[in-house]
Amino acid sequence: MGPRMRWVARPGDGETVGEVLLRAGADEHALADGRVFLGRRRVRSATEAVRNGDVLQIAPARARAAGPTVLVRTADLVAVDKPAGVATIADHSGASHALSRLVSDALGLDPARVHPTSRLDREVSGVVVFALTREAAERLATARSRGTYSRRYVAIAARAPDADRGTWSAAIGRARDPRLREAEGRDAVAAQTRYVTCARIESGITMLAVMPVTGRTHQIRVHAAYASAPLIGDRSYGGPVRITLPGGRVIEPGRVALHAARVVVPDGRGAPLTIEAPIPSDLRGLWDALGGDAAAWEVATSCVFASSPLPCSSAPSAR
Repeated sequence: MGPRMRWVARPGDGETVGEVLLRAGADEHALADGRVFLGRRRVRSATEAVRNGDVLQIAPARARAAGPTVLVRTADLVAVDKPAGVATIADHSGASHALSRLVSDALGLDPARVHPTSRLDREVSGVVVFALTREAAERLATARSRGTYSRRYVAIAARAPDADRGTWSAAIGRARDPRLREAEGRDAVAAQTRYVTCARIESGITMLAVMPVTGRTHQIRVHAAYASAPLIGDRSYGGPVRITLPGGRVIEPGRVALHAARVVVPDGRGAPLTIEAPIPSDLRGLWDALGGDAAAWEVATSCVFASSPLPCSSAPSAR
């Protein structure tokens, strides 16, 4: 992927976005791909007016990801397994590479019909559910408000939380960097994340089962960091991105060690529909390289969140 183009409109460049793009030599698909921005605002129309001094930014084309793996398809929703490195919706790199567009293309649907009912950060993998009708979108939005839209994540943290299980409840607000969030930050709103420690290795690195009760931006990552248990690979929130093993081997995860393993939503009849995404090979390989026991994945995906003793609170796992 090449560098982002930045063009300051000058007299003679044209009076519309389309004319300026032609003058700038931008590729012909940039506008349709959603890669053109006037200032920080995405531009959709070639006829939009441009004034002298306006700054156009054209993001480079990204390599198109393979079609998504469909986990469940019903009459009014589809769930897919999002790989790490793919944005859920259009971002500043454009729309054509986003999961929502890949899903609409794979299903042969108008992109306007495909509505994500939750979003995963770019470097997080796992289940994403899309509503295909207005009725489904409303049903799943209601389920979220009533607590019947359940999500189970598995994470690898740099350290174990103080307690083996519990609820992180720090409110989450905006950080100084507008792209990030912060516990007790500006304009903070209530947030709750339940967690269970499932396995630990000698270095202190820990596997967690996590269930967000609310759905704030970056919620799990922010809460884990605030609990002094930042996730492996999470550069934005203090997680280690380079780990040196006792034998000298260096591991660089390359992404946040967080995976949405299971989602339960009501189907069209109101019955619970369980959707699962297998643990990806890169996370399995990471845990294995760190010295973790492969059996921990099954514990983390199957344990029950309850006030009684949990199978997840087993003794530390190491090899």
